[in-house]
Amino acid sequence: MATNTGKFVCYYRVSTARQGKSGLGLDAQRAAVAAYLNGGNWQIVEEFTEVESGRNSDRPALERALAAARLHRAALVVSKMDRLTRSVPFLNRLLEAGVDVRFADLPQIEGATGRFMVQMMVSVAELEAGMISKRTKDALAQAKKRGVVLGGYRGAMPTAKMRARSTAVVQQRADARAADIAPTIRKLQADGATSLRAIAARLNGAGIPTARGAGTWSAVQVARILERI
Repeated sequence: MATNTGKFVCYYRVSTARQGKSGLGLDAQRAAVAAYLNGGNWQIVEEFTEVESGRNSDRPALERALAAARLHRAALVVSKMDRLTRSVPFLNRLLEAGVDVRFADLPQIEGATGRFMVQMMVSVAELEAGMISKRTKDALAQAKKRGVVLGGYRGAMPTAKMRARSTAVVQQRADARAADIAPTIRKLQADGATSLRAIAARLNGAGIPTARGAGTWSAVQVARILERI
């Protein structure tokens, strides 16, 4: 395992409220993460604990953890792989989040290799869904032979529409970045940073990367974020 460096956001999950209050299982997860991060020049910027059933796909603490990882350009570290991989929606959410996810019990899964393995797990989990899809397509083909009219126009997408979709994607990414940093800016404002320059200075002081991940915050950049939020 390579020496860990940089920023990390930790995500822990316990199955019941009782476990969350007692710390049962939580201490073991923290110990696993500490062992994984042992050595190197690393920093834990935030920690999140979820109290949820393993079957529940609605995990707000995970969403906040992913947002924090994007905000700080940090990796998300989880104590055990099975804490996240019990449902396909979760795996897809991790892939879509654009965050480097690490598993303390499988240190070899990280970076490009880790993303590839998560994609493979999604593929295996979706195998049955794909088989169902094939049966559906076969049934539709049989219906078409019987004269049933299916579908509509499926021609090439006009160039103007493609440009509009590309612009929309860029706007969505900018909105997502603004949403990630909004809670931090609101807290800075509540703490007395009322001017754009003051907010920019405190963001720089906290080591929070800009949208491009390089350079320093300026009043103009803060103003653009505030316009979006």
